[in-house]
Amino acid sequence: MRFRYSLYVVGAIVCAVGLTMLFPLGFSLYYQDEGVFPLLISMAVTLAVGGAMVAIFRRGDAKPMSHREGMGIVGLGWIAAGLAGALPFIFADTFSGSITDAVFESLSGFTTTGSSVLTDIEAVPKGILMWRSVTHWLGGMGIIVLSLAILPFLGVGGMQLYKAEVPGPVPDKLTPRIKDTAMLLWKVYVLFSVAEAIFLLAGGMSFFDAICHTFGTMATGGFSTKNTSVAHYDSAYFDWVITAFMFIAGVNFTLHYRMLRGKPMAMFRDAEFRFFAGLILVFTAIITLTEWGRSFDSFWESLRFSAFQVAAIGTTTGFATYDYELWTPLAQALLLFLMFVGGSAGSTGGGMKCMRIMILLKQAYQELIRLVHPRAVKHLKLGGKIVPPEVVSGIWGYFILFMLLFVISSFLLAALGVDVLSSFAAVVACIGNIGPGLGIVGPTDNYAQIPLLGKWILIFCMLLGRLEIYTVIILLVPEFWRK
Repeated sequence: MRFRYSLYVVGAIVCAVGLTMLFPLGFSLYYQDEGVFPLLISMAVTLAVGGAMVAIFRRGDAKPMSHREGMGIVGLGWIAAGLAGALPFIFADTFSGSITDAVFESLSGFTTTGSSVLTDIEAVPKGILMWRSVTHWLGGMGIIVLSLAILPFLGVGGMQLYKAEVPGPVPDKLTPRIKDTAMLLWKVYVLFSVAEAIFLLAGGMSFFDAICHTFGTMATGGFSTKNTSVAHYDSAYFDWVITAFMFIAGVNFTLHYRMLRGKPMAMFRDAEFRFFAGLILVFTAIITLTEWGRSFDSFWESLRFSAFQVAAIGTTTGFATYDYELWTPLAQALLLFLMFVGGSAGSTGGGMKCMRIMILLKQAYQELIRLVHPRAVKHLKLGGKIVPPEVVSGIWGYFILFMLLFVISSFLLAALGVDVLSSFAAVVACIGNIGPGLGIVGPTDNYAQIPLLGKWILIFCMLLGRLEIYTVIILLVPEFWRK
């Protein structure tokens, strides 16, 4: 483990975060709001600290990055980005001096969780709100992948870093060079972001709001510029546009790339896509029929709100247009189930990922077949391809860790005085990078009521979820740091 080399790369990532503050600074200057000084001083501090790390820990060898270093850089880099991202909130006094709340909001952005402790979003300067949304957009495809794409002079390469950051059990490598892979993914990401912004502008949304909601949608984050989220607009057009792009963001981006290259059937041949799309469609149909005549008089109104909320929870975006806690227990149970499942592997969504759920279900079924035919030799397949035993083993390990950490964190929140429903919902919403939950963290509430220590527990859960658990847990294993 080359500590100097690792800290050198982390320093470069911190510098990259500082440079991205120029974008929200432009909005602050345009609107002449109170975010100008906080963003300027934050950018100066971030660039100074990151630059100092780069200068002090400049690497002296050109050895390839090891698997251990890749894991360490991703974990430490994400933490460093979250801390740097909290500076504008601290200097703008957005949370009345609470550093915990500033770090919570920043890491909620970078991890694309969308859980917020802001009680009056619309009172915050536009430049700071734009920075809040920028953290989403950067975290969506991964600030580490972004660094690979735009900082080639670092010489940071290899699948080690990509494997540690990209969501999902099996990274889909599009090109032999990781830098090219990162650039391709970002081009697709930017293309869809531009498309959504144009659609929102065409519907009459302001440029500022369109950009912020686009960032929140494509990153499957859910930060809005309005206190009542997307419900503020009460527009069927905006609801359907955002629903469509939430679905797009929840699909493996390599499938989008292949579709854009003239291979549309590649998406429909993909087993995970069919599972994900089927889940969204079936759950939407059930909730639509359940709430039609109860919460909504019109079938089309029921379909509109149900489709939006299923897409928002199923892709872990977390936007809200309706208080789903007023829906039937069945509808709430279905949404809770979706919180655990999440989006597709290779998407910007969180959760356990559809691919993992599919493999676990297939193996459970295979065990039943083995009981009937003990001598039969069966290979677990997904999409016609054999899934290696080590991948299945890794998924089981991930599932056990996910559930164990979910239970422990929920009990810790309950021990701090949070009611049982809210404790379980808050933890699954943070470890699944969803945002809203149930109870005191429901769609019409936020996380401001969570105790101070509870917020740090949830911050840890956000990191666990965004970095696929292993990348964070490995940093706590003593053997990881030994030679």
